[in-house]
Amino acid sequence: MLLAITLFLLSALAIYLASEYFVNGIEWLGRRLNLGATAVGSVLAAFGTALPESAVTFIAVVFGDTPAMKNVGVGAAMGGPLVLSTLAYSIVGLALMINHKHLKRPTYALQADCARLSRDQAAFLWIFVFKVALGLVVFAFKPWLGILFLLAYAVYVFSEIRDAHTALEEEILEPLKLRPHTAEPSLAWAALQSVGAMLVVAFASHIFVNQLQVIGHGLGWSAQLVALILSPIATELPEVMNALIWVRQGKERLALANISGSMMIQATIPSALGIFFTPWLFDPALILSGAVTLMAIIFMWFLFRRGAVKAQTLITASAFYAVFALGAFWLG
Repeated sequence: MLLAITLFLLSALAIYLASEYFVNGIEWLGRRLNLGATAVGSVLAAFGTALPESAVTFIAVVFGDTPAMKNVGVGAAMGGPLVLSTLAYSIVGLALMINHKHLKRPTYALQADCARLSRDQAAFLWIFVFKVALGLVVFAFKPWLGILFLLAYAVYVFSEIRDAHTALEEEILEPLKLRPHTAEPSLAWAALQSVGAMLVVAFASHIFVNQLQVIGHGLGWSAQLVALILSPIATELPEVMNALIWVRQGKERLALANISGSMMIQATIPSALGIFFTPWLFDPALILSGAVTLMAIIFMWFLFRRGAVKAQTLITASAFYAVFALGAFWLG
């Protein structure tokens, strides 16, 4: 257990440090590609940070040789959106409150495009409703419907890039960490730093997940509880680390776009894999996960639709995860 805790802490530190390099590199990559700031967070950063949890689903559903292993993949596909729509937004709010004086903000209000975030929540809501509905019924051609989720993500990426209107040139970027004395680093250096940091994050995340499972079993938790409660938190750690770094820099717009984009990936790509390679039929715990996630999405949609969102309000989203955790323990 002591070794597991040590590796757990070291891997978390590695993820944070690598995330520093990742967010720095991805911002410069976005500038070199002439992308808008929102698209950098919702497409480039989200794609990179979503790789660990997508890999978990892919390996479990494609190469899993037992129903239990395939269920782990389905649980990852459902647990990711739950963590992002509850804990990730709460951490953004908490980070804003902690860094309020450092950022010299007159209020605790978010500086973000709430209208755009509201539209993202609405799009995610419709996709997630369809995803949950498929998990409640059985019919022969269900696997073919996985194609619709891949198409939905392609449409989302196209719309994000097309509608991105805030250029990163308006942002003051820190020097590229691999080229600190170069005022305008090349696309190749920005890509090298981003990809290298992403690989470190993926490797450290794998270690983190494994140690979290060891710790959970050491505490006497069942495999299902570990898969539903601890593993999704671990696999979403890169998004959380990115959010902490960007909020500390006063760029919550990028942090929120990263969460929103990651939610869209989690609603589509892992779901498509699960629908392709498993019966995609939910047990009570997965139904609970879906129901709580839907409530959290509706809550966030309502907040962003109102326009002015305060950090304190974002923190309350964590209550939805607490409800899920209590329900999961009750279900056993």
